[in-house]
Amino acid sequence: MGSSETSTQRIPPFMSLGSARAMATPSASLQSAIVRTDSVANAAVSRETVSDGVQNVMDSIDDSSPIARQLANETRRRERLIGRELPKPDGTRIFTVSNQKGGVGKTTTTVNIAAALASAGLNVLVIDIDPQGNASTALGIEHHADVDSIYDVLINDLPLKEVVAPCPDIPNLICAPATIHLAGAEIELVSLVAREQRLRRAIDVYAKEREKNGEGRLDFIFIDCPPSLGLLTVNAFCAASEVLIPIQCEYYALEGLSQLLKNIEMIQKHLNADLVVSTILLTMYDGRTNLAAQVASEVRQHFPQQVLSAVVPRSVRISEAPSYQQTVMTYDPSSSGALSYMEAAAEIAER
Repeated sequence: MGSSETSTQRIPPFMSLGSARAMATPSASLQSAIVRTDSVANAAVSRETVSDGVQNVMDSIDDSSPIARQLANETRRRERLIGRELPKPDGTRIFTVSNQKGGVGKTTTTVNIAAALASAGLNVLVIDIDPQGNASTALGIEHHADVDSIYDVLINDLPLKEVVAPCPDIPNLICAPATIHLAGAEIELVSLVAREQRLRRAIDVYAKEREKNGEGRLDFIFIDCPPSLGLLTVNAFCAASEVLIPIQCEYYALEGLSQLLKNIEMIQKHLNADLVVSTILLTMYDGRTNLAAQVASEVRQHFPQQVLSAVVPRSVRISEAPSYQQTVMTYDPSSSGALSYMEAAAEIAER
């Protein structure tokens, strides 16, 4: 799928994104997806219309098979999101998205929740401090070695406003990219004054400049961290007021969580007393396995207030989206992955 083809399929979430009601002129890929779903689930969608002139999907879904039941469940969830308005926070909420274990969906969670919130009309900034720069890739932001990046902000005191770039697909979403130079930033930060607070100061200065220039206040800031507890991650913890922890629904993720919480306690005690673990999101959930259900149950038991109701399933669409330099919100807004991240974003905004 080329970029010219995908651009015609981008539908803003919380309005008609992945709507259960049939669109008047669906794209070719969406039409084929509907055909495949109908043939597998044997759940024909009624062509009758209700009084308001739109198709009534819910009345005609046959939930006699597992796939049809899943389709019916997703349809109900989409109906609840249609036209939903998300409240603006009283002040800028700054999240550090962190987990010392790699491959749990930190970057995927960061970019997709940010995209969902921005598409709902909120002003969102993503700060990529992972040297791999995957968040920058997913948002379509250039991050080759010649681009000014968050490295220059942390090491060379370049103002944050000089490095942020708008996401080409989603209004209200901007990103401070990461470049390969960040790989050596851990060592360079050691000798700098107030090395743990440099990102926090840069964000504070940027917020004041936006206010001075009459720009809208940032509603959310998400900091995508590397899978380690080096000085880059410490900077993120010092800059944030909330921690969002994605947890893969597997056993090793529980071991990593206990160590992460100990490190957060150290940060709270010595560097940032206002930091709280406010949000935990279960990712890569496979409902066919007992292990995933057990891990989810255990995490919810220990953190009943922090764990979101929304659960992100394993999804090929979520994995494919970055290869097109997109989030799943624009790559396939009708997918189950996009639906789950929309629900998670709405939950975060309404907390």
